[in-house]
Amino acid sequence: MVINTGKIVDEENVVVLIKDEGAISKLNFSPQETDYIKSSIEKKKNIIILNRFTHQVYVVKLNPDKEKSESFKLEEARKSASTLCTFVNKEKIGRIFLTTPENNSKILTAFAEGLALKNYQYLNFFSEKEDKKNTLDEIIVDSDIVGQDDISELTARVEGVYFTRDLINEPVATLTAEKLASEASKLSDNGINVTIFDKKKIEELKMGGLLGVNRGSIDPPTFSILEWLPENAINDKPIVLVGKGVVYDTGGLSLKPTPSMDTMKSDMSGAAAVIGILYTISKLNIPVKVIGLIPATDNRPDGNAYTPGDVLTMYNGKTVEVLNTDAEGRLILADAISYASKYGPELIIDIATLTGAAAVAIGKEGVVAMGNASRKYFEQLKVAGETVYERIAEFPFWDEYAEGLKSTIADMKNIGNREGGAISAGKFLEKFAEYPYIHVDIAGPAFLKTNDSYRGIGATGVGVRLLSEFFKNYSQTSN
Repeated sequence: MVINTGKIVDEENVVVLIKDEGAISKLNFSPQETDYIKSSIEKKKNIIILNRFTHQVYVVKLNPDKEKSESFKLEEARKSASTLCTFVNKEKIGRIFLTTPENNSKILTAFAEGLALKNYQYLNFFSEKEDKKNTLDEIIVDSDIVGQDDISELTARVEGVYFTRDLINEPVATLTAEKLASEASKLSDNGINVTIFDKKKIEELKMGGLLGVNRGSIDPPTFSILEWLPENAINDKPIVLVGKGVVYDTGGLSLKPTPSMDTMKSDMSGAAAVIGILYTISKLNIPVKVIGLIPATDNRPDGNAYTPGDVLTMYNGKTVEVLNTDAEGRLILADAISYASKYGPELIIDIATLTGAAAVAIGKEGVVAMGNASRKYFEQLKVAGETVYERIAEFPFWDEYAEGLKSTIADMKNIGNREGGAISAGKFLEKFAEYPYIHVDIAGPAFLKTNDSYRGIGATGVGVRLLSEFFKNYSQTSN
């Protein structure tokens, strides 16, 4: 997908965004077209198509409600673009121009974003890809309204989301832990230092959580380190991102039922998001030191698989009694969060499809966050979440939620009480974080079984836009 700025060319397909009927008079429509647009709006039509034979003009009526927040209006623009994308591809249009008489660059950029994200497809396993491929491949935004810097930022984010979605949508047969590490290695082209630990190195480091989960697999685990260390970085201490990389989760010996297993190739959505975030911020050259850590394995019930009742010794020396092998994500994350301490980080943020409890609590409408970090980080995350509409639902992080993690034979158990399960999972991980910490559970929106506007169906890439916006804001406001 190519996104650029430019001037509208005669007899090219155009999308015109308007808020109300008053904007129509500012446009070069014939009296008949003007009457048709107005009558269509009166009939509550939000997309009006003008067929000029050589090209199409799409008039998109946006929500003018002044009572709504700016973030809501931007989201409505993205959703309107998603609807339009279907029309555009049905008409086999390859290039389209975007403009608005409102001169609102944010609305226009958000619309372009929704159009581009909706246009994403995962066609790797179709035998006849060309028959299914969307025709739209170029979006040109009116350069009198939107600058090239805005388009560069948008392009990087869209590419980051595409990269992330591709990784998540790939089945484990072709995306093992080693293949995921190989894909992460491509970030070296963006100036990111990439180091991959193989199983031997992981054994030397005694990462008992990652090794324990991997025991049931014939494929070895990996541990990827991605370092974005720009020379003009504004922070001395890096921010460390940790992404859960369970490339497939059967539940291990605590086997999932089949309906709960059919989307489990997506259990590495956190790892994929970390890769997409680092791709995006490196493309934008954001001056913030960021390190990504990705522990990766699949979780299977083979003959030597770890069992309920086992005790694992983690990277930091703590011992964990395993009572449910389907609570594996926190085990591999714990090793990585402990490893993060070697960088003396300003902040650790983990991103994971960690608990069904988080998905049940808020569905696909946002992501769950909790932690012990300073309020300023949560507020910055929430602002970023509102901007890109990957909103944060902050859960309490009271110490009482850790009571259920106490074990009679080890330092802790890998599961707590059923009630508040999303929080007890976060409290488990906190025990391995020696620095300020935020846990982000993306289980609800990471992978969708039904189509959801510009998020599509399957992998959504949630987290990429959220954290890239967070780092952009951080770079502009941090002292």
